This record gives sequence, structure tokens and C-alpha cells, in this order.
Amino acid sequence: MKLVRMMGLAVLTASALVLSMTAASAHDPETAEGQAAARTFMADHVPAERHAVTGTAAGVPCVNGKADKYPCKNVDLLSVLPLSGLGGGNGNDIWGWTDPSSGKEYAIVGRTNGTAFVDLSVPTSPKFLGNLPSNGGSSSWRDMKVYKNHAFIVADFITGHGMQVFDLTRLRTVTTPQTFTADALYKEFGPAHNIAINEETGFAYAIGSNTCSGGPHIVNIQNPKAPAKAGCVSQDGYTHDTQCVVYRGPDTAYTGKEICFNANEDTLTIVDVTDKARPIQISRKGYSGAQYSHQGWLTGDQRYFLLDDELDESRGTDKRTKTYVWDLAKLSAPVHTGVYSSPATAIDHNQYIKGQYSYQANYQAGLRILDVSGVASAKLSEVGYFDIYPAGNAANFNGAWSNYPYFSSGIVIVNGIEQGLVVVKPNLGGK
Repeated sequence: MKLVRMMGLAVLTASALVLSMTAASAHDPETAEGQAAARTFMADHVPAERHAVTGTAAGVPCVNGKADKYPCKNVDLLSVLPLSGLGGGNGNDIWGWTDPSSGKEYAIVGRTNGTAFVDLSVPTSPKFLGNLPSNGGSSSWRDMKVYKNHAFIVADFITGHGMQVFDLTRLRTVTTPQTFTADALYKEFGPAHNIAINEETGFAYAIGSNTCSGGPHIVNIQNPKAPAKAGCVSQDGYTHDTQCVVYRGPDTAYTGKEICFNANEDTLTIVDVTDKARPIQISRKGYSGAQYSHQGWLTGDQRYFLLDDELDESRGTDKRTKTYVWDLAKLSAPVHTGVYSSPATAIDHNQYIKGQYSYQANYQAGLRILDVSGVASAKLSEVGYFDIYPAGNAANFNGAWSNYPYFSSGIVIVNGIEQGLVVVKPNLGGK
């Protein structure tokens, strides 16, 4: 039976943990080994001249399980840019953009009251470039993705928000923080919980909107500044998150088709959206322990899907953070093959797979990195973490909302509800 949509999973109040870090607070390890590691790290990561950004911690290596005040493993701290330096509010989702003309990397940081744009050219000293205000009010849920050098931004529980379109190339000439306006506004829906984009085809999927029974609202964004409605997926009602791809996995019946993998509150629901006007539901599968199917991501070969459930830690008997492994050898019959249980007991939220690693933003447990090379036998292992919320490790809504691991530089950006933008650098070394 379909779960009732969670209208208020969390009350996001300000600052369970307030960050006001400075370069002078950098971790000073007591061991000779730690001091040597710190010197090497600083030489490699911290330039002689940095942008002066109030509240930012300069590079701090992870030594003896700590980087400054943060518990860590194989992940170094580069910087923290608190919400006060990003336009205020509370943090939520995050994405990244790399300028193809310069190779510069940028963070697109969601907040309750708008979207901040940050230059990461010097990752030890991120530079706030400005804010795109929310369209019509504040929301705890804001999400964004990128296509053709444009950001596409939605927000939940704001009646007239729609989808903002922002041309990211405008950031190239910004020297002082700006208040931006959108380049276009798509108005075929009002609120939307989330957005996914298939960059290969140029279609966006707004999910959890006030249209399509809450299922994917499909938008043609091939001309980014002139988005046009293309279709609707409503057969299984509300979709909380999705990944849509051109399929190249093992089920040859669907090779070359555009397929969406939907986290639909109580199921994994797979839909063929090749014909946007006539989507076809391929399968709908529940699983043992389901409480709130939240989000997931495909492995690179599209054979496996890792799913996180946002409420199983708080409602189930096993309080450990869990990742559900699915074998998608046949899209019509996905098989739940196992569960990875983390040492942590926090709620899991958003994860993205890059290569052999899944980068998970797990609220109070922070950024957790899993090696998924053993996924065929449902054997995952934690190889790194960076806990941006050292005050606790409970099933509460604080800390890491989401992360973006796809920069070629290897940095990972994390958005914390109370913390703001946290920039880190994993050093997995083949582990």
C-alpha cells in the first residue's frame, strides 16, 4: 500500500551546531608523524595567497582520526564556508558545475531562502559570488541540477515557485557578490520536491510536484532558456527521487531506451520514458524493511542500484544506517540481494556513485564513502568518512544533506543544514 507522503520529515531549525572557524583553529597534531603529514598537506593544498573569506577554515589534514574538530577517515578538510557567508538560511541540496572554457569548478548551494554560487578555484578559500533568491518564499527543500551550463532549480511547498533557469556562464565575470535574477522561469508546476536531469538527452524530471500525481513531470530543456513540457509519469503516484539514463545495462531488451529508476516511497519503480507522451512502467518492487524509499544511484555498468531508505533507522529495529542493494539483471524483475549496515546510526539521505565508490551524505554521520566493488555479492565496505556534525550520531535531521563528488580535481562538496558549504578531499589511495 502506498505510504502517505511525508509532509514534514524534519523541522529544520537554525544551528544545532554553529561554525565560526578560522585558519588559526587548524588541527595541530601532537605526534611527529602527524606534524609531518600536516606539513606535506599544507604544502600541497594551501597556496601562499588566498581569498580572504571570513569564517573559512584553511586546509587541515585528517590525522589520527581528526581534521580540526571533525572526526574523519581518509578525507582531508579543505574549507568551510558557513551559511552566514552564503546568504543565510539553512542548507539543503547541492550540485556542481565545471566551466568548460576555463576548467574552473563552482558549487551551487541550495538554502531555504535561495541558491548560492561559489567559486572553488582555490578550494581552501571558496569565494561567494552571489545569490539567486527563492521565487516566492522559503522552503526547507530546494534542489538543482545542471545541463548545458545552466542550473535548473526547484523548491517544495512554495505554491508558485516553478523551475528557475540560471545561465552559469554569467559567473565568469563576477568579481563582487551579486543578487541574481533567473534567466527563465518554467511555470507548468508550482512546488516540486526534487529534480533530475538526463544530460545525454536534454530532459529534466521534476518530481514530487503538484502535477502528474507527484510523479516525474518531464521537461524538454534542450534549449535551456525555453523549457517545454514533454510528458508525465503518474502510474505509481508520488516519486521522491529518480535517476534517468540512456540504458546500456545487461537487459538487452531495453538497450538504448531512456529509463528512470524511481524511489517511490515504498518501492523501487522502473519506468521506460523513451516516449515522453506514453511512459511505460516496467516494474514496481517493494522490499523487506521498507519505511521510506528515498533515493538511489546506479553502478557504472547499470547492473546494480543502491537505494537508501530515509526512515528505516528511526522506525526499524536495526538502527544502523543501511544501504539496500538491487540486482537489475532484468529490469522487469529487480531483485533485492542484500543490505549494507554502517557502523553509524544516522539517517541516510543522498548518495552518488563515482567509479568504485558511493559518496553518501548521511545527516549526523556526515559524508560516508563506500567501496562498491563487491556489489555483485552485496559486499560493501566503508573506506572513508568526514563527519561534519561531531555533536551526535543519531537518527535526527542535522548535518549533511547532500554532496557532489564529480569534480575532476577530486574535491567533494557537502552541504550541511547548519554548517553550510564544506569542501573536502578524499585520499582513498586504492583502499
